[in-house]
Amino acid sequence: MSATVGATEIIRNADGTLVVAVPPERHHETEDDADTARAGTDGETTPTDAGPSTRLLHPGEGGYDEALAEWDLQQNPDRAPVVSTVSGRQEAMALVHAVAISHDHAVAPAVEALQDPEASGEALRHVLVGGVHSVEDFAAEVAAAEGGDPLPAHQTTKIIGEVLAELE
Repeated sequence: MSATVGATEIIRNADGTLVVAVPPERHHETEDDADTARAGTDGETTPTDAGPSTRLLHPGEGGYDEALAEWDLQQNPDRAPVVSTVSGRQEAMALVHAVAISHDHAVAPAVEALQDPEASGEALRHVLVGGVHSVEDFAAEVAAAEGGDPLPAHQTTKIIGEVLAELE
């Protein structure tokens, strides 16, 4: 599933990885660069290969949470700012826990069982907007509310991404 806003495109793969655009590296001309350009036969400079223009991010990598939040926003750019309600957050915590302990990590049945999918989705979006520390805090809240050890942030983020994709 992909989303496009302006020239920036984020693609979410089925395995939860994200393909994000990488801005071109800035190059400041030095005296050596200017001398080389003047020494050319036609006075023109040729662009150098800037390398890949995209990067594959896995859950848990730096920038993943932010990219996932941006991908979610791109799915519905007209959506109002995210707001987390108490009931939405509680249901979202139960949902993440249910998916995490499920033997097959089935997201669809867990999402279908939600009483208020919109509120749960908003709560999960709110977690993502807060970045990695918000995800870590949410995982600790899930463990305290549902029992067990907190999930690693990358696992929590991956589940959140799968849930948001299912809700779309």
